[in-house]
Amino acid sequence: MSTLDVEVSENGSVKNSDSIIDSHELDEYDFSRFVDRPRHLNLERQRSCDERSLNDLPVPFSPHQSSRADNFGRAFDNPDSVYSPVRKSGCNTPMSHFGNGMVASDPHPMIAEAWDDLRRALVFFRGQPVGTIAALDNSDEKLNYDQVFVRDFVPSALAFLMNGEPEVVKNFLLKTLRLQGWEKKIDRFQLGEGVMPASFKVLHDPIRNTETLMADFGESAIGRVAPVDSGFWWIILLRAYTKSTGDTSLADKPDCQNGIRLILSLCLSEGFDTFPTLLCADGCSMIDRRMGVYGYPIEIQALFFMALRCAMLLLKHDGQGKELIERIVKRLHALTYHMRNYFWLDLKQLNDIYRYKTEEYSHTAVNKFNVMPDSLPDWVMDFMPVHGGYFIGNIGPSHMDFRWFCLGNCIAILSSLATQEQSSAIMDLIESRWEELVGAMPLKVCYPAIENHEWRIVTGSDPKNTRWSYHNGGSWPVLLWLLTAACIKTGRPQIARRAIELAETRLSKDGWPEYYDGKLGRYIGKQARKHQTWSVAGYLVAKMMLEDPSHLGMIAIEEDKHLKPVLRRSSSWTA
Repeated sequence: MSTLDVEVSENGSVKNSDSIIDSHELDEYDFSRFVDRPRHLNLERQRSCDERSLNDLPVPFSPHQSSRADNFGRAFDNPDSVYSPVRKSGCNTPMSHFGNGMVASDPHPMIAEAWDDLRRALVFFRGQPVGTIAALDNSDEKLNYDQVFVRDFVPSALAFLMNGEPEVVKNFLLKTLRLQGWEKKIDRFQLGEGVMPASFKVLHDPIRNTETLMADFGESAIGRVAPVDSGFWWIILLRAYTKSTGDTSLADKPDCQNGIRLILSLCLSEGFDTFPTLLCADGCSMIDRRMGVYGYPIEIQALFFMALRCAMLLLKHDGQGKELIERIVKRLHALTYHMRNYFWLDLKQLNDIYRYKTEEYSHTAVNKFNVMPDSLPDWVMDFMPVHGGYFIGNIGPSHMDFRWFCLGNCIAILSSLATQEQSSAIMDLIESRWEELVGAMPLKVCYPAIENHEWRIVTGSDPKNTRWSYHNGGSWPVLLWLLTAACIKTGRPQIARRAIELAETRLSKDGWPEYYDGKLGRYIGKQARKHQTWSVAGYLVAKMMLEDPSHLGMIAIEEDKHLKPVLRRSSSWTA
């Protein structure tokens, strides 16, 4: 039995107690209590990083698994408890303890190796760490794997925050914010002011002994597509930093407040949209090549929802902030209804689509998008379990992409875009379709792969996205941290533990690849880089969250009942 005697005092500090919890009781605990509960929308902004005090955090913790926590997450209203009880490790030493500063009694040997890789991936600008490069691969053809990517850095940032090392995260947030202010042009077209870079690189001039930053806003990307997700990840990471450290001064800076406003102004501007979702080009997110995700991809919609909710916690209630918050609230109401009704698929909804009538012209139409029942792919009829469901990949006029996308569904859980019932159904689906979605190496970025004639049409015969490879049904270890967070939030840590143990059988031996190929993910990706930083960081974050589930509060938000729409299909939809 693994035990640790701890007690949380009235001011939120940890001290010894006689309470002892068996780590095997972990699976019975309600992990949903670790996440943030939303503020009332009409309340004045608290100058704290979340909504609940550490006074609500009960005992106890085990060095291997954390016990149930009552109502954790309404962050640090007590100024004496704004900093999480985290002990910082030495800069040049591997990780020997986890987020709450407690030494793990029997850490996995991969942990020290992973921390060594992560620290070697650090990028410095004028003596300060500002991020981590995409991969430590020693191949001659580096392409852009020697750059700091905004989306790639997120798991690295979470790992450092959980380890009590926030400096690199703060530096990263400030440097990318500075880059946002640059003039951005592709050919003769100027991008929106709020666009965040996809990546940046530190250029060293040995002759002049100077260092400068070079950013890519999409003008150097393979498809010349601006990274829609970068701005969302930046807001989400700023909120994670604020929650982890209790340092509200960074988010309160005028530059940061303006950065949030600029990002969201791009998304909330009026246009010809008839839906509250964001219209996007192919290749604008993690799936950064042509994969048929143009339109309204689930990954972007879930990140958009999460960023809106994080922004509500970060924005000041001054003149500009208050006006933007009002716009956010309206959009969240519409987006919540739209996503939960039209993107959600379970057995009942699948059967309804199968029986759809078409060419309905009226406000009472049931088949609002005029989806043809004959367009239902054969695989989805067998894939859908009796108990389970998920948010489909895309929906638009006469179009539904029924593919499963891992990142979008996990973010839907963490942001509470998914209801509790939907979140549980997603977990049921993963358990029921373990071989298809996890296989030999977690985790499929999407399922199933497209192949043959469809592959030629959709990808343009992309040789990197062949069937069951890379973004086309490849298995990505970085997704472990998202799965683990979703599992903890839904009270299913056993699923995460099973996936992590599976990854531990090969990940280190294979050199921490970027992705795996094959229907079951048995083969190292044909073009996968070794020592991929976010594969390393994703593993560390997954382990640390499982060790101390209170870290979940950095990246999860509880459902806001004020935003919860009635889940029924109305005769007409209005934004």
